[in-house]
Amino acid sequence: MNRLKEEIRQYVELNPNCSAAAIVDYLCNEIKMRNHGLTARKVGFFIPRYCKDITYALDASTGKRLYALTE
Repeated sequence: MNRLKEEIRQYVELNPNCSAAAIVDYLCNEIKMRNHGLTARKVGFFIPRYCKDITYALDASTGKRLYALTE
């Protein structure tokens, strides 16, 4: 779980205003965490619970959460 938190935090730091789908794409294809069963929904539930330094804003046109680090 600590590795997942760090990988998500690093990705959001490098790519502010990213969606959960973009985070899952990065984790599964770039970091090779394919066997972890990650989905955008699971990451969307994981971030508010375990990554307190990441906040989100809703995109007005699509309704998706866009994640960024708190300042």
